[in-house]
Amino acid sequence: MRRLRWIPVAVLLLGLVEFGVFVGVAHLIGLPATLLIAVALMLLGAVLLRREGLSAWRRLREARLAGQARGEQAVDGVVGLAAALLLLIPGLLTAAVGLLLLIPPVRRLARGRVRAATEKRIPASAANNVFGPKRVRVTTPHGTPPPPGTPAPPAAGQRPAPPEVIEGEIVD
Repeated sequence: MRRLRWIPVAVLLLGLVEFGVFVGVAHLIGLPATLLIAVALMLLGAVLLRREGLSAWRRLREARLAGQARGEQAVDGVVGLAAALLLLIPGLLTAAVGLLLLIPPVRRLARGRVRAATEKRIPASAANNVFGPKRVRVTTPHGTPPPPGTPAPPAAGQRPAPPEVIEGEIVD
């Protein structure tokens, strides 16, 4: 609740920054061209909002019918809808962020961040139901004694063997 009190201040600051960016771009390329770009980006946002919403709904439904965890589809839908909403908001800066979220590597990064934030806020058993079992990689540190049955350490001058990697799933 303490963070919510900063929302009006953040919105006001964003509006001031957006106005400054708009004035700067209008000074560089002219007011008519700047207005045309802003309106075109807002129209793109409206089209993407419809497309992303329908696409997310279809992917969620297909995952449900296939009996799969629906978390990945939901997170992808949230990122796509956020990109569309950022384009729909009047402003060149928010539109630039929305366009960035449409680039696959940036979108993949944003999906990972949204998933991590979601997993932090829900119990592990719920995250298991939403996203499926969590895949982990475990490596043994070099300073611990090797478990019984492992090969002897390398002789002097030889490179050490890479640490043993154990892949698994965490299921509650």
